[in-house]
Amino acid sequence: MSEHRYDVVVLGGGIGGYTAAIRAAQLGKTVAIVEREKLGGTCLHQGCIPSKALLRSAEVYATMQKSEEYGITAQSVELNFDRVLARKQRIVDQLHQGLQFLMKKNKITVHAGNGRIIGPSIFSPRSGAVSVEKEDGDIETLLSSNLIIATGSRPRSLPGLAIDGTHILTSEDALRMDELPKSIIIVGGGVIGVEWASMLRDFGVEVTIVELDKRLVALEDADISKELERLFKKRGINLVTGAKVLADSVKIEEGAVTLQADKQGEIIELKADKVLVSVGRMANVEGIGLENTDVKIDKGVIRVNAFMQTTESHIYAVGDVIGGLMLAHMAGHEGILAAEHIAGQTPHELQAHLVAKCTYTRPEIASVGWTEQQAIEQGHKLKIGKFSFKAIGKALVYGDTDGFVKVIADSETNDILGVHMIGPSVTNSITEAALAQVLNATPWEVGQTIHPHPTLSEALGEAMLAVDGIAISG
Repeated sequence: MSEHRYDVVVLGGGIGGYTAAIRAAQLGKTVAIVEREKLGGTCLHQGCIPSKALLRSAEVYATMQKSEEYGITAQSVELNFDRVLARKQRIVDQLHQGLQFLMKKNKITVHAGNGRIIGPSIFSPRSGAVSVEKEDGDIETLLSSNLIIATGSRPRSLPGLAIDGTHILTSEDALRMDELPKSIIIVGGGVIGVEWASMLRDFGVEVTIVELDKRLVALEDADISKELERLFKKRGINLVTGAKVLADSVKIEEGAVTLQADKQGEIIELKADKVLVSVGRMANVEGIGLENTDVKIDKGVIRVNAFMQTTESHIYAVGDVIGGLMLAHMAGHEGILAAEHIAGQTPHELQAHLVAKCTYTRPEIASVGWTEQQAIEQGHKLKIGKFSFKAIGKALVYGDTDGFVKVIADSETNDILGVHMIGPSVTNSITEAALAQVLNATPWEVGQTIHPHPTLSEALGEAMLAVDGIAISG
């Protein structure tokens, strides 16, 4: 048994945790991270990066299927899924190595093991010391002035859909598939569900989405949902929205899964090789010793203030474990806020509605700010501009003209209230819209920014001008 002292201990080595650790080290603090698996957490190993690597392979495969449109005859185009998986793993491994280098560069000590918060002792008068159980059974005690909890989240399940990792999967199980199924039912039409639907359909899998809400990606603007549904149907994805899976109907027989969904009284029976359960994630608050603290948990997540402090001022929490928008880039920013506040700085408070959201379907979805319905509910009088990618030269060149940009503004103050995009590479364009909202720009001001031609970003500039009816190309 050994004991170590640091200024800051971070419990969890995902993007929220390692970003907090690096920023704290930059600010002169001695820092340690406790991680029971691999640095990088869910985002690097079971989420963002591996899924986007698969999505890219699926996109390339889909493009090659229509190469004749580009004047290229490609014969015997075949999918080698083993190589797809190998490429995914190379990307993950490279980023993991880079992360390990960053730990060394910033003199951050990584303690591998299962971390648990222990209560006050003669060595640590405040709760927040961490006991680390290592793989060989050895115990390390880490004492610090401040603790940052960044333990992330895990996939939720539903009654009757017992996850077995073979027939009924979570998104993490799906990333471990070594071969593609012929058919799949995806329960849940949120971000993760529609990304997997898009990817697997491009790989040639028969896909059905069952969604409880009346529309897909229900947190996005209604016009975005409508367009995504239209394009998914065009690609042959079967959509069953406004339907609830009946818990007692799920059966696994002869290597296939059957289930029933109740769509406003109509019982729909579905059958597929596999079922992917994608109904959100839940915070990892169990088994980390919170009972040894006065940290408050509210609706399954840790309660924090604007600077990521819990109800114990020396204990902070960031990322999925505090709920809200469970986004990797948001977790990283929260980690920076926590580290800077620990160091005595006064960082700007995080405004969640100004954080851009991205969905990596084909076509991509990106948004920032309020939806049209949210803006109306808050009492704003609106003026709206929309611009289609069909009128954008670069989109025609790329052969990808589906989708549009929608800008929502206040008709009295001229403030931009929200920007919603669906179309080619919009996840790369949304940052301009997010910056515009942070700087409180008006649609006219963004429209006056000269957008290079030909680029896909022209769609945003034209949509901004369309708010006042002065779009040039529309």
